[in-house]
Amino acid sequence: MFPFLKHRSRSVHGDDALSSPEPIVAVTSTVETGDACTTLTVWRKSLLVSCEGFTVIDSNGDLIYRVDNYARTRPEELILMDKDGNSVLLMHRTKKITLVDSWGIYEAKDTNGEAKVPKRPIWYMRKNLKMNILSTKSNILAYVFSVPFDKKNSYVIKGSYRCKSCKIMHVPSNRTVVEIKRKEARTKGVRFGSDVFDLVVSPDFDSGLAMALVLLLDQMFSK
Repeated sequence: MFPFLKHRSRSVHGDDALSSPEPIVAVTSTVETGDACTTLTVWRKSLLVSCEGFTVIDSNGDLIYRVDNYARTRPEELILMDKDGNSVLLMHRTKKITLVDSWGIYEAKDTNGEAKVPKRPIWYMRKNLKMNILSTKSNILAYVFSVPFDKKNSYVIKGSYRCKSCKIMHVPSNRTVVEIKRKEARTKGVRFGSDVFDLVVSPDFDSGLAMALVLLLDQMFSK
């Protein structure tokens, strides 16, 4: 669907958008499993001119996920959509006024063109309290756990989102299941900015949930 993203990228300096044609290279990676992982290219830009958002493509240059955010300030809701515009996951802030940024992640199903949201979230993500209130230096960015709470389904996010160097780790096994990292180009002299990066997902982790966590990290740490 997007052959220009498969065969071409554009030189990005700093946080600038794509600008000149160069090859985009999708790198096959592993995330502490030994198995081939799914590597998606994430572009922090909506396909719609009037929106902010994200565009996510696979190694073939095909659109996988999209996010179109009309609220340019502090949104209370985010929707992750598939390539056809159908809602996949919906994210709500848990409280409008709070010292710690926290979100519920809901499985959304489209009904007559509208996203039907269950009463209870399936996942919950909370920013690390120490970073917000105590101003303590910590490599832990956020905590993720299932609803209802289950220790077997708990994760911690470490690293630096602004530098696009993060790992999502499964707490019980201490295993990295998702990695966010700068996109590397094989063409000499080509450099991608922080608005274009790789999302490397383990075979046993849902890529939709991984992208939802990226959206929430962006809300928590991009400003």
